[in-house]
Amino acid sequence: MAKRILMAHHPSQPPSSSQPMVTPWQYASSLMKSLPRQAPLLSRDERSAAVLWAGSGAMWLTGHPGQECGQRSLPLAACAVGAWQALDALSGGRLGGGEQAHQLLGERAAIAGLSRQGRVSAGGACHLLDCRDGVLAVNLARSDDWELLPAWLESDVHDLPALSGRVAELALDYLVERARLLGLAVAAVVPPTPRNHWFNCQRLHTPSTTPTRPPLVIDLSALWAGPLCGSLLAQTGARVIKVESSHRPDGARRGPKAFYDLLNSGKQSVCLDFRSEQGRSQLRRLLSAADIVIEAARPRALRQLGIDAEQLIAEQPGKVWLSITGYGRPEPQGHWIAYGDDAGVAAGLSWLCGGDSGDPVFCGDAIADPLTGLHSALLALAYWQAGGGVLLDVALSEVVGYCITAGNRQSSELLAALTVSPPSARTLSAGTPLAGTPLVSTPLARTTATTAADLGADTEQVLRELT
Repeated sequence: MAKRILMAHHPSQPPSSSQPMVTPWQYASSLMKSLPRQAPLLSRDERSAAVLWAGSGAMWLTGHPGQECGQRSLPLAACAVGAWQALDALSGGRLGGGEQAHQLLGERAAIAGLSRQGRVSAGGACHLLDCRDGVLAVNLARSDDWELLPAWLESDVHDLPALSGRVAELALDYLVERARLLGLAVAAVVPPTPRNHWFNCQRLHTPSTTPTRPPLVIDLSALWAGPLCGSLLAQTGARVIKVESSHRPDGARRGPKAFYDLLNSGKQSVCLDFRSEQGRSQLRRLLSAADIVIEAARPRALRQLGIDAEQLIAEQPGKVWLSITGYGRPEPQGHWIAYGDDAGVAAGLSWLCGGDSGDPVFCGDAIADPLTGLHSALLALAYWQAGGGVLLDVALSEVVGYCITAGNRQSSELLAALTVSPPSARTLSAGTPLAGTPLVSTPLARTTATTAADLGADTEQVLRELT
């Protein structure tokens, strides 16, 4: 059962209701207006953003270990529910109402048994480090990242104490510039800035007629955001084929099996040798057959495989290409590496979670990933239903930045409100909680009755059918 914590008002602080945060229904309505295909929402969810944030698991994951969880309410959980409910509307109610969609923000932590670690991400790979003139998030998710540290810092650095010491000597801008040139995922702790959009669309073909069948989706993505997008599309009725490299399959396979199954059950599995001409040719034919393509690679990585997204879209009517990146496809951002934790930092979350008072911590668990997965599924389905012919550019940092202001473009007032800490949290003691006070829950996860396909289980069948 989820641990519950009472949100108690401090007399010197305004109640959280003074914050202009949207409800799921308001956010879903705002999202619908940004899409080429719209549908009436199937429910009017007016739950409080503060209550949803407290119940998402992400609030419990925010803060220092052994101390109270983060004390600032954010609209991110309401945005997650709103995106789910907009997708449910477009799918004709196939997803269900999404009453628990806010819990997607904490479900990896629930499965893996993660908890808040303050300046270390819940997953353990990303670190907030003091530098000479600021605070930097450094994500060392791959073993190869540690090997790049001496080149990055021009010093013999091979462990965390040495890394922290060296970073403290150097300037923030210098560190960010050099890290990005080397392919390290870094982000400065900065305040959030107003965002008036959450995706970019490049039209490369005139829309085709409105489709009358479910889409065929080729999912090239890995880890969390892209696979969640594919999983949600599968739940709306799409046929989803997960395609992986035989030399570098989805790294999430090495993590908790229950989490991998949650994101990838219901998909067919194809495994190809991307290093061989035959494998690359098979990949190109699969992409040609797809109605929707999901990928989360830097643009040049696909070009090195001989894949030209723009050309494929221009040549084939109705295709939707969904590209998930850290900061967007245009250069130089298209070369920058990002993961869910550091992308959230770049959007301003760590500044909101203590950074403005000199003590930044991570917000939730790689929270940019589930938020982006939800928004991406909505976007892909809307544009496919509207006739496709587009390349959709969805950046982790942009989605989080948009959610922080939650569709409110009068952001100066909103951001001013977010800088004021709402009521602090304390452990629920004996007695009856005050009516209307949000209860902070530990992370919870959905369950799935099926398991993901073994790597390459459907390769022969799919290739025979589609290539």
